Amino acid sequence: MKCKNYSSMLLVLLLALCQQLQAQERKVTGSVRDTEGGGLPGVNVTIKGSLKGAVTNVNGGYELSVADQAAVLVFSFVGFNTQEVVVGTQSVIDVVLSSDAKSLDEVVVVGYGTVKKSDLTGSLSSVKGKEINAFPATNVLQALSGRAPGVQVTQNTGAPGASISVRIRGTNSVQGSNEPLYVVDGFPTSGSNPTIINNSDIESIEILKDASATAIYGSRGANGVVLITTKQGKAGKIMVDYEGSYSMQSLRKKMDLMNATEYANFYNEQAANDKKAPYFTQDQINSFGNGFDWQDLVFKKAPMHTHNLTVSGGNDKTKFSLGGSIFDQQGIIHGSDYRRYSLRANVMTDVSKKFSVNYSATLTNIKTARQNSSGSNRGNSLIAAAISAPPTLTPYNADGSYRVLATAYPFISNVLINPLNFINESSDKVDANRVLANLALIYRPFEGLTIKIAGGIENSDDRNDGYTTTNFINSQGSAFVSASQGRSMLSENTISYTKTLAAKHNISAVAGMTYQDFKNTSLGGSGVGFLSNIPESYNLGSAITPGIPSSGYSLSTLLSYLGRVNYSYDSKYLATVSFRADGSSKYSEGNKWGYFPSGALAWRVSEEDFLKDVSYISDVKVRASWGLTGSQAIGAYATLNNLSSGKTVFDDALYNTFAPGTRLPGNLKWETTEQADFGIDAGFSNNRYRLSLDYYIKNTRDLLNTVELPSSFGFTSTVQNVGQIQNKGFEISADARIIEKPFKWDLGANISFNRNKVVKLYGGKDILGGSLAVTLINDATSLLREGEPMSVFYGYKAKGYNEAGREVYEDLNGDGAINQLDKTIIGNPNPDFIFGVNSAMSYKGFELTLFLQGTQGNDLLNISSVSNTLDYGYGLNMPRAVMNDHWTTSNPNAKYPVISATNSYNYSSRLIEDGSFVRLRNIQLAYNLPLQAMKVNWMRSAQVYVSGQNLLTFTKYSWWDPEVNSQGGANSIGQGIDHFSYPTSKSVTAGLRLGF
Repeated sequence: MKCKNYSSMLLVLLLALCQQLQAQERKVTGSVRDTEGGGLPGVNVTIKGSLKGAVTNVNGGYELSVADQAAVLVFSFVGFNTQEVVVGTQSVIDVVLSSDAKSLDEVVVVGYGTVKKSDLTGSLSSVKGKEINAFPATNVLQALSGRAPGVQVTQNTGAPGASISVRIRGTNSVQGSNEPLYVVDGFPTSGSNPTIINNSDIESIEILKDASATAIYGSRGANGVVLITTKQGKAGKIMVDYEGSYSMQSLRKKMDLMNATEYANFYNEQAANDKKAPYFTQDQINSFGNGFDWQDLVFKKAPMHTHNLTVSGGNDKTKFSLGGSIFDQQGIIHGSDYRRYSLRANVMTDVSKKFSVNYSATLTNIKTARQNSSGSNRGNSLIAAAISAPPTLTPYNADGSYRVLATAYPFISNVLINPLNFINESSDKVDANRVLANLALIYRPFEGLTIKIAGGIENSDDRNDGYTTTNFINSQGSAFVSASQGRSMLSENTISYTKTLAAKHNISAVAGMTYQDFKNTSLGGSGVGFLSNIPESYNLGSAITPGIPSSGYSLSTLLSYLGRVNYSYDSKYLATVSFRADGSSKYSEGNKWGYFPSGALAWRVSEEDFLKDVSYISDVKVRASWGLTGSQAIGAYATLNNLSSGKTVFDDALYNTFAPGTRLPGNLKWETTEQADFGIDAGFSNNRYRLSLDYYIKNTRDLLNTVELPSSFGFTSTVQNVGQIQNKGFEISADARIIEKPFKWDLGANISFNRNKVVKLYGGKDILGGSLAVTLINDATSLLREGEPMSVFYGYKAKGYNEAGREVYEDLNGDGAINQLDKTIIGNPNPDFIFGVNSAMSYKGFELTLFLQGTQGNDLLNISSVSNTLDYGYGLNMPRAVMNDHWTTSNPNAKYPVISATNSYNYSSRLIEDGSFVRLRNIQLAYNLPLQAMKVNWMRSAQVYVSGQNLLTFTKYSWWDPEVNSQGGANSIGQGIDHFSYPTSKSVTAGLRLGF
């Protein structure tokens, strides 16, 4: 009986104790989201120091019982920074986890798949969406400038929507494109510079650089590959994100030109030196003062605004992301602007456990009004006229009509045009539509095996309308219309397999077949002489003299087979082998197929026992790769005997003709680039400090180039595989979390060195670049020569002045004459190195980011300065430095020669300037509103910011801007030339980022 009583008492005590413990515990709930507001499923939520915890559900929610107010909740998730929160009296704890950009488990996109960063065997750089969207830009590729080692990005001009030149690890081809292949959401696009995408829509950009990474793209991988991934939907609550910004742009710097008084004195001195009467009387000079500043007429402050709205969300079955954006930029030159309207959709749905469908599409309309009017000389283009117009004259006559500058003075240039003619009386408009759509069917018959069948289309429709009114000087009215359509159809069929054996052997493989065609058509018409300006280019039939219509057509196809195997043992020993076979319709019979293998090995030394106990070493991986890639450096019908149409007269009748062209078709094969890469990736102090080093050697053989033929052949030239080019270089990138909470400072930097050399040319003969004419001079400016870097500047070596103040040149061959035999290499447009520095600091809700970018050791050929520092006989305005530092008997070592209209010049070393620069590309101060403290529950996030672009530039270059490339293009080897280019602007931006 006593035992029974004791048992009852013990049971009561135990129940009371449990009730007391239960009373002390309380429930804590909340959600875990990423920085974009998406719920994070699978996050581990644990009580520090215990085994108790929970895992977030599909929407990122969790629930946990906590007994102690001093308890600390630890939130951890692969690829994100771990966060700890003291419970205190809180019953609801919502957490935002920031992604750990340094995490080895971060997944990056590679060709036809993804891979963990820790398992990479090739050389790859990744730029995340936040960095891409750091400042407004017409072209997403501008965001890569200075952010990825080995990638040189140059905006050819400062005009809105101007094309971008991208070079990854140097220039490989003379005749073919040197642009990388752009792949958007798995679709290899047919053109360069993917302008269809809004910056805010991009999740990440991966740049594949070595052959191990690019060989899977075979015949299009020689120049590197840029993989662009747009934002995808995530399971969880539907989210709405808005971003808008407003910028004010202005001319980065004005040219320091002579004012009216200096101009008049300058040309009186020229008249005196040439034994002529003065052009201006002293009374006129005294009345001029500063005169009129034509730069203020041509350039203006211009607004730019962007708006982007994204709706995303989904559940465990279907995820979606829908976006729309507007980008509207007015140019700093009147009459130039760029507008882009785009819609984007990404939808992923699981029809069943084994079958899913992915769809992505981007629709874009681009409207551009162009006022580039670059090049030319003596003031007969808009940019040239902005500098050259005399400050003694104004734009309008007394009756309000345009002043005709070409007849204003007897000594003035007869081609100098009032800039208002270009601004008000000419137009050049482009209306372009772009469609990029992909549909993929994915079947997973069993775990590890995935079969993917994908198809897509890229379509472009461009219409270019130009009109010059009858009010333009010496114009009867002229119009042109050109229309072009490009269409590319893609079919990709791949099968991939992943398997882990015995917990240590990891194998993944992909194999497939792809087909892509490229069709282009064009149509053009023109006319001269119009009775009315009202129809502009929309009624060519009303022209007095219609032009001859033109049209064109081309079609090429590419059939490919590909395969890749990745293997890792115990996460220490990694290997990648890939192979691609490409068959192209462009090449000759017997040479249509190219074969592109690659291999890579990597060793994670840090996983070895002898380094595991070294606490400050987080990760060390050494890697090596080798492979072959190709380049399609010819047109669709370059290997065929093409016939050209024409007209001829027999007796009194006109007949149509077809005749062979002047180029002999050749038996051509692929340009092939062989590349070896050696790299080290290292992390220290729990990856707080990271370092990556790469050394590479690229040799491009079978270089395609035009070869001249004897006239007896009946053809003037042919294309042959005749050359070889080498690029080798060294890349360093480093990043560090310098200071952590509460004040946080992240710093990253990269620097790249590339040395380019022409190894072999046909018969060892030099190849001259294209000639540029500026009236005073008409000669080739660049050169390809065995043993020298590509595109070096070629001209005469200036050695000062003679006793009369005229420029003289070195007689290199000693024959007593100055001629073509005395030309030599006078400069190199290839930089010694390029670099970028990115700093991000944050404290509480404030964020301050700075981004510096620059180049060192590259030369520029300033052709603009020929007309405006040397051409003294035509009344052109000049920089003030010419007035202050020209040759006189008392100043024989001046920078500029004697002021005389009888001087003669050549392209010489005096036109070569140092193009090195350091630029504050962007600085941004942002503030994240404390929504929880403000008790704003209906908004997920809110950030306001102000930023500045190109506010500071440090350079010795004398003209508008050192970041210029007037002759740039996809297949251009003429680099570093400034010929009256549209100047680069600087801007100040205010913006807002909201999440709901």
